[in-house]
Amino acid sequence: MRAGNTITTILLIGAVAAALTACGRRPGTLDTPYEAAIEARKQAERDKQPLPPEPTPPAEDRRFILDGLL
Repeated sequence: MRAGNTITTILLIGAVAAALTACGRRPGTLDTPYEAAIEARKQAERDKQPLPPEPTPPAEDRRFILDGLL
């Protein structure tokens, strides 16, 4: 019976650790919509096409407490 409790505890700790590490985001892996709109605007200027609307800057980015785990 002791081995069953040990295995259950280890699996539970592993599941909690996996859940906590998945609750963040990696910085810099993807362009934000604002950066993509700026790039599309620059590309349209280079290609001499009509310019898309001016994007509005995003609000200040706030870090999440679990971002440090990534």
